[in-house]
Amino acid sequence: MAAHWRPDPAKGVFETLLVLDGRPVEWDAHLARLDASLTELYPHRPRPIPDAPALDGGVVRIMVAPDVGGKLTTTIEHRPASGQFATENGGKVTTGAASLRSLRLPGGLGAHKWADRSLLEEAQAALPDGALPLIVDDDEFVLEASRANVFALRDGALLTPPLDGRILPGVTRMRVLELAAALDIVTREITLSREDLLAADEVFLSGSVRGIESAGSLDGAALAGAGEIAVRLAAELRRAWAGLKAAASFG
Repeated sequence: MAAHWRPDPAKGVFETLLVLDGRPVEWDAHLARLDASLTELYPHRPRPIPDAPALDGGVVRIMVAPDVGGKLTTTIEHRPASGQFATENGGKVTTGAASLRSLRLPGGLGAHKWADRSLLEEAQAALPDGALPLIVDDDEFVLEASRANVFALRDGALLTPPLDGRILPGVTRMRVLELAAALDIVTREITLSREDLLAADEVFLSGSVRGIESAGSLDGAALAGAGEIAVRLAAELRRAWAGLKAAASFG
């Protein structure tokens, strides 16, 4: 069933970052993406870009939305580490594997991280524990999961849907592609079908809180999940995030 939905721009946009060693991971990249969205969505308005907060750990969420007068205002929320957002999960292949369930959405979620998550929340509420919506367009191509970008390994090449305006340009997606190239893994940004995922040698997700997350099934059919390449990339991601932490602490 196709879902016809467009976000409420009055609720603004947001970014969610993992906090390690007192600093948000990939702060500059997330702020650049936030600023790009604000520039496009709310032109000619001063953009309130905050400084990085000093926090013990957990997750920080930055939300920017217009107030009743149209002025953009920033809210920063801090969530302590928990079973869902555990600091030790950052950059690891998380325990267990996500069960993906197709959610047809014409045009996808788009290139902005909208604060209006009502469609995704409704879809998630209808799923069993451990399941996750997978956005699929009317052309049957896979776009992204509700909280992560999608990767598939096929014949030694790492594949992911292109940044064609239908998906979020994930910060961790960008980092995974960079790390794969550094490991001499062939990467391709191409359209992927459900059949491509089912036939892949590995399928995993990437996100800014959970890092690399295995995908174990799609609409009840088994997926290969995370394998050797995902594990290697997860290890490199941990090292990259550690390097970024060190740079942030001195910059």
